Amino acid sequence: MIENRFDPTAREGDIYAKWEGADAFKPQGEGEPFSIVIPPPNVTGVLHIGHALNNTLQDVLARFNRMQGKRVLWQPGTDHAGIATQMVVERQLAEAGGNESRASLGRETFIERVWEWKEQSGGQIMQQLRRLGASCDWSREKFTMGEKGVEDDQMVAAVTKVFVDLYNDGLIYRDKRLVNWDPHFQTAISDLEVENREVKGHFWHFKYPLENGETYTYVEKDADGNVILEEERDYISIATTRPETMLGDGAVAVHPSDERYAPIVGKRVLLPLADRYIPIIADEHPDPDFGSGAVKITGAHDFNDHMVAKRHDLPMYILMDEKGAMADAEHVPEKYRGMDRFEARKAVVADIDALGLLIEVEDKKIMQPFGDRSNAVIEPMLTDQWYVDAKKLAKPAIAAVEDGRTRFVPKNWEKTYFEWMRNIEPWCISRQLWWGHRIPAWFGPVITLAKASDGNIVVFPGPEAPERELFVGESVFEISDALKETYGAVVSVTGAKFVEVDTPEEYRAMLAGLGDEHHNIPLMRDTDVLDTWFSSGLWPFSTMGWPGNDDPALKEFYPTSVLVTAFDIIFFWVARMMMQGLHFMGEVPFKDVYIHALVRDEKGQKMSKSKGNVIDPTELVDEYGADALRMTLTAMAAQGATSSCRSSGWKAIATSRPSCGMRSASRR
Repeated sequence: MIENRFDPTAREGDIYAKWEGADAFKPQGEGEPFSIVIPPPNVTGVLHIGHALNNTLQDVLARFNRMQGKRVLWQPGTDHAGIATQMVVERQLAEAGGNESRASLGRETFIERVWEWKEQSGGQIMQQLRRLGASCDWSREKFTMGEKGVEDDQMVAAVTKVFVDLYNDGLIYRDKRLVNWDPHFQTAISDLEVENREVKGHFWHFKYPLENGETYTYVEKDADGNVILEEERDYISIATTRPETMLGDGAVAVHPSDERYAPIVGKRVLLPLADRYIPIIADEHPDPDFGSGAVKITGAHDFNDHMVAKRHDLPMYILMDEKGAMADAEHVPEKYRGMDRFEARKAVVADIDALGLLIEVEDKKIMQPFGDRSNAVIEPMLTDQWYVDAKKLAKPAIAAVEDGRTRFVPKNWEKTYFEWMRNIEPWCISRQLWWGHRIPAWFGPVITLAKASDGNIVVFPGPEAPERELFVGESVFEISDALKETYGAVVSVTGAKFVEVDTPEEYRAMLAGLGDEHHNIPLMRDTDVLDTWFSSGLWPFSTMGWPGNDDPALKEFYPTSVLVTAFDIIFFWVARMMMQGLHFMGEVPFKDVYIHALVRDEKGQKMSKSKGNVIDPTELVDEYGADALRMTLTAMAAQGATSSCRSSGWKAIATSRPSCGMRSASRR
């Protein structure tokens, strides 16, 4: 008996299982190759409506080209999602009760727990993509961290080789620069992981007294040049939303054209509470029409101030530790050391008020940066990190789009790409996490040579010489071999061995015993891991077997034919794949970049769990079937528009009464 109504839940699963069982999604035939790499979803993730749109469009292209007789590879896989995955496992430890935490477990055991979670719960989204009907070649599924326990894993080898080669080419280096610091996770994070939110805040207006009680005539004029205020002042007025940072001020800056402060540029003011003098400087950064026109410069805790401090060679005082507490440092008054930054804020304001230097407190809406996962207020921090010289790598990537080797569809997104790439800053690639690709760098004691009657003898400074020498290589054995080649006496005369240690404590303990040339030489591996975007930037060629020669896919399917993605990761992912693909493969990673719409709610807001405006596509598949969902998404994905759907209006999929429209210049 033929059913009078098609039931997708009873049929779609069986149909898909038959396709997958017949290897229907593997490259077949002798036709022209066509390839797509999936934007690897986070291993912590579940399917959301954006994934559904993105993967449906890829599937349309893959299936269409198969029907044209091409050999199609749609390469699947997941991203290890460093900070997100670490957060999930840490939260599980906390919810389990007991005394277990990341710190109590230690690095090795904690990472083992993460792998256990990944094997049990990770990769759920890959099963959900099957339910959506995605025709990926699942036999080639990859994970950015490789396979657990596999020695010389190819995905890991690719990341290590890229780091070492870029370092040897002078394109990776260590530097002390300002970063977004998450005090909850105690790591640097990328701009993409920062949410700027408007919150209720304050502007505190303070007096900074001039040195030796000097005075000047302060004159304010209106737009027509008429004097509206004239008075003698022995101070300069500054305003701040973060009073605790004033303890790290290196100067007060005014605009060169600001006549009000011309008499005192070059003079000094007393920095309250810190009891040191700082200069008044002229710089283009301050806006004369905003506030008092005078700006405190805290080079170690503000991105704009950092640039001013560098231009004027100002001291930069680090005020806080990794947890956001006031540092135990000489330049921080003893009273505030160890205080949480927000408690210190209250104390600083109260103490300045007690000195009679608080002018007023102004209630004001301010933009404040938050960690998108921790929800902690992000602190700009001056820290030592690893960087990629992105400006050099960007030049070939810019040229490849300019000359058409890679094109954006729609073409207008080239402008966004060029804007970012032509103004690119050094890329911070280190993260202070445990889950991720550990940086292949080791620190060892500074090695010097001394002559002896029987040849060269290596001399190792003891703990009184804290300098550390940096070594980069694909393994500690490579480091050891390189050192033996440079300092042959290490083996031939002293018989000393290079020993890898994992913690600063072990390293210091071994250093304390140096001095006898027969002792082992400690090499401590860098504790940082690489930014997740670093490994995902290799995705088009690392997933196809690079740097080995065992996988013929690299020769056949690289460069890939098209990349399908949304505009919000053009810089964070597309640009980095372009830079790394051109540098290591000598060719662009994809010929076309198809930029699709973002799915937004009926108010035009991006969907997110925190806003409560998400739609679970698996529920729609359960109710209406994958085909209905895919057809609706594809029909809505017109060029130059943004899909918008009312969360309550998805019955239109089944009833043909459209309630999901397009948001563009004129809304239909």
